[in-house]
Amino acid sequence: MEDQVTESFAPGHSPGLRSRRIKAILAGGLVLGVGAAVTLAAWNDSEFAQGTFTAGTFNLEGSLDGTAYSEHASAGTAATLDFTVEPTALSPGDVVYAPFAVRLDATTVYDGEVTISNSATTGVVTNLTYQLIQPTSFGCSSSTTGDTLVAAATAISTVPAATTFNVAQGAGASAGDPVFLCFVVTAGPLIAQGQTGSATWEFAAVSQ
Repeated sequence: MEDQVTESFAPGHSPGLRSRRIKAILAGGLVLGVGAAVTLAAWNDSEFAQGTFTAGTFNLEGSLDGTAYSEHASAGTAATLDFTVEPTALSPGDVVYAPFAVRLDATTVYDGEVTISNSATTGVVTNLTYQLIQPTSFGCSSSTTGDTLVAAATAISTVPAATTFNVAQGAGASAGDPVFLCFVVTAGPLIAQGQTGSATWEFAAVSQ
């Protein structure tokens, strides 16, 4: 007789039931695998940082009386200096005086350095010289003293190189303290009868 190999199954256990259990275990493993992936994804995190950048303002303004200030932003809109002696009737040796003031306006948030230059001349300005003084108060006359920015006897059509002064921003919403200036113009001995001309100075401020 041929040997017969038989399998015995415990009561209540059948091949079909065992297969279903294996499938159930495998299916459970797949579910656990998906669940683990979702948990890892939930640990991702991000941080964001943002910067807002706004430029400050910087503006120089001038005054002919030390009280009312406004902008004179080009040679065409230059403030006309108010000389104490009528400068249209000069004769040799005459000296005329004119005050001016500059400051940084209330919106300015930086200190500055001002460089003085001769922007333009028109007509005839030969035999005219000037001096520029920085006094401690507004005003300009024969008795005015202060720091000399431009030495006496300088040709009115020129400014020495690197002629500068400093201006400071104001506190809070206030304008900066003004810098006072005094122009002293002298007519030379060879000034011609009837000659007429004008000189324009530029005060170029740069923030610091």
